Amino acid sequence: MGQKINPVGLRIGVIRDWESKWYADKDYANLLHEDIKIREYIEKRLKDASVSAVEIERAANRVNVTVKTAKPGMVIGKGGSEVESLRKSLAELTGKKVHVNIFEIKQADIDATLVADNIARQLENRVSFRRAMKQTIQRAMRFRS
Repeated sequence: MGQKINPVGLRIGVIRDWESKWYADKDYANLLHEDIKIREYIEKRLKDASVSAVEIERAANRVNVTVKTAKPGMVIGKGGSEVESLRKSLAELTGKKVHVNIFEIKQADIDATLVADNIARQLENRVSFRRAMKQTIQRAMRFRS
């Protein structure tokens, strides 16, 4: 029988980086659950903003959250109001000082997470799966070359 491995754990340090960058001796479990709550909250709140990844860094009493998105305008909002309300709600959720960075993904058609979300959304809207796959692959190939 083959041995099962975690595909993310296999790639960390080679072609992927850590999703959370912090170290804790005693409070590890609580911080890990806090990270999971932050990610779930951001994914739920910014569902339509094409969020690809959420990276979390921690210092003493501060949390830096980097949101990678294809639509930064939806995340930032008019005059930065949306990102400010996001920061306040995350600070309320964690009880720590939160700093939110927005990172724009230039080519959304070759980001794996965004491509998968796009296909899933099309299938939910009852688009033919062959058509959805062919169009997505053609767009990705066009941007790749």
